[in-house]
Amino acid sequence: MSENSYARAGVDTAAGDRAVELMKSAVSATHTAAVLGGVGGFAGLFDVSMMKNYRRPLLATSTDGVGTKVAIAQALDKHDTIGQDLVGMVVDDIIVCGARPLFMTDYIACGKVHPERIAAIVTGIAAACAATGTALVGGETAEHPGLLGVDDYDVAGAATGIVEADLVLGAEKVHAGDVVVAMASSGLHSNGYSLVRHILAAKKISFTDNLAEFGGVVGEVLLEPTRLYTAELVELLSDEQLGSAVHALSHVTGGGIAANLARVLPVDSWVEVDRATWSPSPIFRTLCDLSGESLESTEGTWNLGIGMFAVVDAGSASAVTHRLTAMGIPSWVVGMVSRAPRDLTGFEQGAKGVNGGAVRLVGHYGA
Repeated sequence: MSENSYARAGVDTAAGDRAVELMKSAVSATHTAAVLGGVGGFAGLFDVSMMKNYRRPLLATSTDGVGTKVAIAQALDKHDTIGQDLVGMVVDDIIVCGARPLFMTDYIACGKVHPERIAAIVTGIAAACAATGTALVGGETAEHPGLLGVDDYDVAGAATGIVEADLVLGAEKVHAGDVVVAMASSGLHSNGYSLVRHILAAKKISFTDNLAEFGGVVGEVLLEPTRLYTAELVELLSDEQLGSAVHALSHVTGGGIAANLARVLPVDSWVEVDRATWSPSPIFRTLCDLSGESLESTEGTWNLGIGMFAVVDAGSASAVTHRLTAMGIPSWVVGMVSRAPRDLTGFEQGAKGVNGGAVRLVGHYGA
């Protein structure tokens, strides 16, 4: 089939080439000497010679997307932040097991290639990759006319990291008496947007409305990019004194607060997370006011201000919170791990196929 025939079918290969040219410099900026072949190959190549210095290297991998948050980016024709959301969803899952990210690939499916739009998305991905020390070694932009609308797209990505086998974080290292440290989110991150869209539609609120209760244009507030935790946590875990004090990490994404923390706790342990230790940011309160729901009823959907947990040795908890806060991630203690026998009615116990510990939120949120 000729290129002209393909164009008549709705696929513009020239636009795809133009998008690659526009994004090439941003992608190349994430490359170190370990990346071979540059941009445009059939596969990305990454030199893993450094694995010879590991005693027992393990590769960690993660894949994800950003869900229906892309609908807001499309509504506002603002595409320069969604890439950071993608990196946050993918790379920040890798650091949870203690792995340092190595490289990432992305995939964008769209109804029609708009070169500047695709380049804006990928430039955002590249910038976030650079911020997390991750090489963006490849990707794909697929044009799907007839399947997606001309302004529709979706994004996904996958990343790979590396960790020493005996340094893997998780429930096996968690002990009774360990302290749970919360790390602040930047907002909704990339979960629960189907509920957000439902609430706004019910109130006939547009993403382009400028409302005082939102503090500006609704869609722009909702597009606040996901906070990235990887670089700071890699630094923390590399610290000779504090690194070994961190026993587990949990990324608060789909499933909410209690379920995600429960995934990294031992089966016979439990934690009560004290709501009084933080105040959910205004965006969560505004959405709850609009829907008539309580903050407590959304704890299984939104992060409510906590984007990541660290389970740490009690003697180092203060030092860890101070270190993270100094690095720009506000952090505080929300609870303690216990193995004392008790009735676990009302607790979340494990999630997503993991038979983990038990967690429930208690008390009332700070004003």
